[in-house]
Amino acid sequence: MTPGHGLRPPSAPAPGAAAGATLAKASSENFPVAPAFLPRAWRQGLMAVYGYARLVDDIGDGDLAPGGRDAVLLGLDPAAADDRPAMLDALEADLLRVFGAADGPPRHPLLLALQPVAREHRLSPEHFLGLIEANRLDQRVARYATYGELLAYCELSANTVGRLVLELTGTATPERIRRSDAICTALQIAEHLQDVAEDLGRDRIYLPAEDMRRFRVTEADLGARSAGASVRALIAFETERARGLLDEGTPLVGSVHGRLRLLLAGFVGGGRAALRAVTAAGFDVLPGPPKPTRGLLLREVAAVLRTAPRKG
Repeated sequence: MTPGHGLRPPSAPAPGAAAGATLAKASSENFPVAPAFLPRAWRQGLMAVYGYARLVDDIGDGDLAPGGRDAVLLGLDPAAADDRPAMLDALEADLLRVFGAADGPPRHPLLLALQPVAREHRLSPEHFLGLIEANRLDQRVARYATYGELLAYCELSANTVGRLVLELTGTATPERIRRSDAICTALQIAEHLQDVAEDLGRDRIYLPAEDMRRFRVTEADLGARSAGASVRALIAFETERARGLLDEGTPLVGSVHGRLRLLLAGFVGGGRAALRAVTAAGFDVLPGPPKPTRGLLLREVAAVLRTAPRKG
């Protein structure tokens, strides 16, 4: 996986320390964000979209770099960095500058880098707004009663990113969007499964309450040092559900050609590798997030390329 060094649009200024730290997180994702085999323009675009998405999530999760630099960049007092709703509001105002709906250029360097990409590829502002709304939801909702509610959250927090990738590469069609949504929801669920303990530390649970009741899992069970049989059974169930979504989305890989096919195979393979890591841990995700090795990731990507049905 490739971190974001050297991938900003030529017309954008250097991102600075705060933005650079955000972009560097690309190397720790479950899937390759902007691998070197892609055309330079695509890498720039993907990193610009990733930088924005990562910034939104870091604001929503309280994971910004210390010192309040991001708050200052968005026109707020440094102390406002801990005020997540205010930060999200300021970020939305800066996003409107990206799309020319407010006076002046964007203030944050990550959004300044996004502006030429959004204009060149005519990216949809509602997808970017959806990511902000997902993180606003995180400030108000800490539990999800049903799987349907979780899917609605993933529609905002994950599926929007997949749709932006299709827009960026000029390959969006209704069928591809449907397949992409399945893949992105699966990737989001896989991340939730890996991060059960970390999310609980933030007082969030993304395991549907209806499923927890079905497997007789309590919130206290999720706070244990290691998972008991009931928690493992629940995680196994959710893992298989996410795997089914990946299978549903995999034909997307076969519907495109060339280097885009490799990129999408990386997304699917990354999700499968993450789920295999959860499985290899015996579905005990409570000691910490099970992470796939690079070797496992490459094997899963190769398997996707071998098996994804080709169209056209």
